[in-house]
Amino acid sequence: MKKLFLLLSAVFVILTFAGAAYVLYHNGTVNAGYACVPMVLALACLSCYRKLQKK
Repeated sequence: MKKLFLLLSAVFVILTFAGAAYVLYHNGTVNAGYACVPMVLALACLSCYRKLQKK
């Protein structure tokens, strides 16, 4: 389970940077949610990973 959360967080971090690049490429005219939503999911997965790491 720990490896799954770590893998998901890595995927969401990559999607965050891709979304940020997409927003910057379009000069900010598209919704910033393309970068923010994957960032929130990455933080949630990292939080779950750290919680399981302590056990």
